[in-house]
Amino acid sequence: MLGWLRQKNKNHPVKAEGEAGAEVPSTMPQQGSDILVSSSAADEPVDHTSPLLTVQGVERSFPVGGQELHVLKGIHMSLYQRQLVMLKGRSGSGKTTLLNLIGGLDQPNKGEIIFKEYPFHLCSDDKRTQIRRKEIGFIFQSFALMPLLSAWENVELGLRMADVPRSEWKQRVAHCLELVGLSKRMHHRPFELSGGEQQRVAIAKAIAHRPSLLLADEPTAELDSQMGAQVMAVFREIIQTEKVTICMTTHDPTIMEVADRVFEMVDGKFINT
Repeated sequence: MLGWLRQKNKNHPVKAEGEAGAEVPSTMPQQGSDILVSSSAADEPVDHTSPLLTVQGVERSFPVGGQELHVLKGIHMSLYQRQLVMLKGRSGSGKTTLLNLIGGLDQPNKGEIIFKEYPFHLCSDDKRTQIRRKEIGFIFQSFALMPLLSAWENVELGLRMADVPRSEWKQRVAHCLELVGLSKRMHHRPFELSGGEQQRVAIAKAIAHRPSLLLADEPTAELDSQMGAQVMAVFREIIQTEKVTICMTTHDPTIMEVADRVFEMVDGKFINT
């Protein structure tokens, strides 16, 4: 299932550091075919010299039982435009803590995090919240969808929260749901959708406000291999069409070959980078 993705990604080597009855995304190839990516988007130059985000010497610890638990220990990394970056590691290695820092949900005890021109490590909570709503999208392992709202309404809710003008909602929601292959399921509520479809709604919601950075915490953990491959196909497509950088956590070895960069974490540090 991931073979075509590996072929598509052959020019971007990894650097170490469909469920039954479901609509398959338009980006998913049929057997024996290749993924179709907009040529205009794919041909646009990408800046790999100026990082979108830089992490320098970041440390994070938490008080536990009267002692300090050191979760991150001197992390250095950079994210560049339109890359798929994976943070690999076992549970407790520090992946999610780092993702939260990158997304401005938390602040480090030491070190710097620069997102575009914003020094996250110096910004107030209100300022980081403002930046997140405009510039960053989040995908959670639990999907984080409102159960009584349809797929359309869940995506629209994301636009409301990001203060996107109402005049743009209809076109943007329709575009994002079509992009993830759910144009025929847009009026279904989460309990009427499969796990893979719910995750695709979450992706549509996360990209609706046109973020430059998309963060995903174990987005394939609750999915079988086929549905996980569909999610990775969607990720690859939106990197091109939406010009977004994706950073995700995972411990699934079957999907790592489609990444542009893999950072392996052990006990709060990167190894093999």
